[in-house]
This record gives sequence, structure tokens and C-alpha cells, in this order.
Amino acid sequence: MKKVLIITYYWPPAGGPGVQRWLKFVKYLKSFDVEPVVYIPSNPTYPIIDESLKTEVPGDLRILSTRIFEPYAIAELFSGKKTRSISSGIIKKEENQTFLVKALLYIRGNFFMPDARKFWIKPSVKYLEQEINNENYDLIITTGPPHSLHLIGLELKENTGIKWLADFRDPWTNIGYHSKLRLSKGAREKHEKLELAVLQNADHLVTTSFTTKEEFSRKTGTPITVITNGYDIDPESQYKPADSFEVSHIGSLLSGRNPEQLWQALAELTIENAQFRQFFTLNLVGKVSEEVLESITQTALTEYLALPGYVTHTAAVDMQRNASVLLLLEIDSEETKGIIPGKLFEYLAARKPVLAIGPQQWDAGRIVEESASGIYLDYTSKEEIKAFIMQEFEKFLNNEQQLLENRIDKYHRKALTKNLAELINSM
Repeated sequence: MKKVLIITYYWPPAGGPGVQRWLKFVKYLKSFDVEPVVYIPSNPTYPIIDESLKTEVPGDLRILSTRIFEPYAIAELFSGKKTRSISSGIIKKEENQTFLVKALLYIRGNFFMPDARKFWIKPSVKYLEQEINNENYDLIITTGPPHSLHLIGLELKENTGIKWLADFRDPWTNIGYHSKLRLSKGAREKHEKLELAVLQNADHLVTTSFTTKEEFSRKTGTPITVITNGYDIDPESQYKPADSFEVSHIGSLLSGRNPEQLWQALAELTIENAQFRQFFTLNLVGKVSEEVLESITQTALTEYLALPGYVTHTAAVDMQRNASVLLLLEIDSEETKGIIPGKLFEYLAARKPVLAIGPQQWDAGRIVEESASGIYLDYTSKEEIKAFIMQEFEKFLNNEQQLLENRIDKYHRKALTKNLAELINSM
């Protein structure tokens, strides 16, 4: 049995999709002859907390931890709300940013490279060098963001010679919000230099999307494998249809994820169709940016809007199953076409129709269509949006909504962990 050391920042009680990838891998790795040990910060600053995820941590798992210094904790003393928004990725358009937000973004992008968790690198390397020398590890795995964790892997590889796999849940310099960090030319070059050092020195790279693999392949000859995120719920579970026609988005809605054509389409349907007015609910679960809420207000949808805020993972799964249409939204840009939100796979497992709106050639849209789980449209497709929603609304009125017979077995977390274990055992 191979023994691997997994270095991750996000771990229960952290909430959101970032924590679930490696929580689920760890759950199944022993089934495939891989023994995981997890290294985490002992005092992290998580933007979202979900205590329910603690119950999914294997009881026999060995967990290592050390303290981390995070400037976000200090910044919150001056402006907790703005700091938490930036930490969770909700960044307003530049013309709507206050001086304080602009200053925080400049400091974040130019002084904390590659990110604000950089101060954990040196103490972690010192602590883990001793751990690696004392224990018989076959491999270390770093997962980012935060991409500073890959620099821990880089130094451990250089200092100990241990094999190293770097897992990228999101891109690095090509990620959507990087352009909002007000980077100087020198800072941008430093980010690119750090990224290249990781890409070229890791023994193997894992990405969650095909587009990110293509991007990295143009920068390095290091072998790259795509292992997407997935689902770990039973697609055969029964659900109770809601009394209302719920169009639901589960998860954070950033400022850039603001499909105004969708809001206009929904508003027009409330005007044109009395029955739609009677039954329609727009359910936005999780953090929602002020700009998105302003757009919804401007299209007169506020009376149909439900904002339950952040809910536990269990509650989110129930809401997915009870929805009539699930919204999958991504920023409309070249940089985001390789982003595959983790919630997509639980959407697929809910077996409810997905309306995906995002950039052209979006990897997530490709998965929606290939799995026969819904429709993928771009940001200009208002009439197609209306037609799809009305198609599902007619099924709702006639009690004809059925669980989809989609093709998703390969996205189960256990199947994905098998792919990971095969990769580990080949290194």
C-alpha cells in the first residue's frame, strides 16, 4: 500500500466546493490500496463554515497541522465584510469599487504572492521535512488554490527528492479574478515565474478541466491528467416535488456571473404568463453579490426572489433535488471556459434539468450536454432561455417532470478516486 501526504488548506469545517474534492478522495483512497495522511492549518480563516462536513472525515485518518499566519484576519479588523468578500472571490467591477476595496486588491495582488497564505510556506516546509524524514511516504500531493501550497511542494521536492503531484482545482495566472488584482508588471511576471516553476518541477499535474490541461501543456512537458470533480450522493434517491416552480442556483454568485439576459427572460415570463407568475420562485442559495441583486431588482424580479443564504451541504443537496430547473452560471470570458464548478456534478446526480449559461466552448457546458442533463447556452440567448424554461414549466404544470436518465456514473467520487489511485500507483 502506497502512503501519500496530502497538503491542503481547505478541510472541514470549511464549507463550499473547494473542501469536498480531497475530503471525498480521502474517503475512498484506502479502498484502492493508498493510505492518505492529511496536512492542514490548525487556525485557518475560512470564508464559509459547514460543521456538517466534519462527519465525513474518516475516523482512522491521521491529520497533521501547524499554525498559519493570515493577513485576512488583520484586514477584517478594518473591514470584515469587504475582506470576506474578496477572500471568497466576490469582487465588484472596478467602477463600483470603493477606494478601500481597490487598496485591498492591490495589496493582495502585489504583496502577497502567490496569495495571502504565503506565510504558511516556510513553517510548513520545516515541519514536513522532518515528517517525511521520519515516515515512509511514497508521494506528496499539493492542491490549490491557494496556490502557495504548491510552493510547499516545490521546496519539499527540492529538499528531500520525494515524488510530487500538484493538483489544480482552478487555473493560476489565467484564473478569472487575476485581472482584478491590480497587478503591476513586476508582480504579474513574478506570478508567472512561480507558476512555471511548479508546472516544470512537479512529477505529475492533475487538472479538473480539459481547457486547463491544454493551457498547462503549452507551458510544460510535465505529464498532465484530467480528474474532474464529482458527486457522492445516491442518484436513485427519491425527492418530493416542490409546490412552486423553483429555478435554483446553489452556490456563490460572483459579480461577473450576472446573466442579465436570464433575468430579463424570467421577468418577461412573469409578465406574459399568469400561471408562471403564480408558481415561479427564483431561489439563489449562498453568497450573492450586490451587483447581481441590483440586476434582479432592475428587472422587477424581487418579489419572486428567495435568498436563504449559505446552507449546509446536506440542505443544498435537498434543494437541488427539489428544484424544477438548476442554474449553472459562469463568467463570460475566455479565461473561464476551463472552469467546471464542483456543484455541477451534484446537479447531475440530482437528475434535474440544468440550464448552463457561460462562455463559448465552456468545458462545463460540454459535460451538461454530453451527459444529457440539460442545455448549454451563451449570454446572448434570451429567447432560447425562455423556451427552455417554458418547456420545463409546462412539464411542472402537467406533473410530467421526471428524473433524468443521464449518463454520469464516471463522475461518482469513488470512480474518480480509482482513477487517482491508479495514477498514484503508477508514479
